[in-house]
Amino acid sequence: MEIKNLVTERRNPATTHIDTMSTLDMVKTINNEDKKVAVAVGTQDKQVAQVIDEASKRYAQGGRLIYVGAGTSGRLGVLDAAELVPTYGIKPERAVGLIAGGKGAMYRAVEGAEDSAELGEKDLRALNLNQNDTVLGLAASGRTPYVIGCLDYAKNAGAFSASIACVPDSEIGKHAMVAIEAVVGPEVITGSTRMKAGTAQKMILNTISTGVMIRQGKVYQNVMIDVQPTNSKLVDRACRIINIITGASKEKALEALKKTNNDVSLTIVMLKTGKNREDSQKLLAQEHGNVSQVLKER
Repeated sequence: MEIKNLVTERRNPATTHIDTMSTLDMVKTINNEDKKVAVAVGTQDKQVAQVIDEASKRYAQGGRLIYVGAGTSGRLGVLDAAELVPTYGIKPERAVGLIAGGKGAMYRAVEGAEDSAELGEKDLRALNLNQNDTVLGLAASGRTPYVIGCLDYAKNAGAFSASIACVPDSEIGKHAMVAIEAVVGPEVITGSTRMKAGTAQKMILNTISTGVMIRQGKVYQNVMIDVQPTNSKLVDRACRIINIITGASKEKALEALKKTNNDVSLTIVMLKTGKNREDSQKLLAQEHGNVSQVLKER
């Protein structure tokens, strides 16, 4: 399909006079269009859940989450990968964001980079892909050659792959094992897919990566327990997390946290079970670091 015929490129009849609206009406119009995004994303619940389950199994075996895209889609992938490190305490190499044109494309467009499937394959090949990896290909238009090159290489390498687009029957969906297609409709500003399409992609990535982290035991109840307390603000947050889960005072939480070298999960297990550091470490090791499983029967 020619790009001009894609739903992401069509004119939105609700906004044809947005340039002459009052500022308040402009804001209300944009907000009304944004309300459609969650509904569109909701139509893809089964596909998103499938991706979480498949990616979780592979991640538990040492695999990585690898995001690939161009422009806004690429930037959203890089953002999601970067945020997982401080939020869930994972190593940076476990979540990787690739954007067509390289790191510089995060801030300035690199002309022509997204049109090369060969470049996509080259960038992904450099990561030494394996069967435990998950490749998430993002393209609002569903047709970006760079992403297609990445998805094809992922298939050849035996990795799991999923596509995230905002058009029906997307081209990238044909190259992925699971196709997620949240059709949000024409943009407020024709073709400006950083708006509704970008919001939809961000929502989907939030759900996938959060789901994978929950399945890895990075969350207990609804609290993130692998936050890395690398500064005073995060130490304070860690102590509040420990307090919420164990009931320990801030002083006791801080004292216990120091004993575990700022390991929030280990601190929680120690305080909840009453066991010493060594025995708590053994409990966590038995459950592959999953605090929910350790405390399940307690």
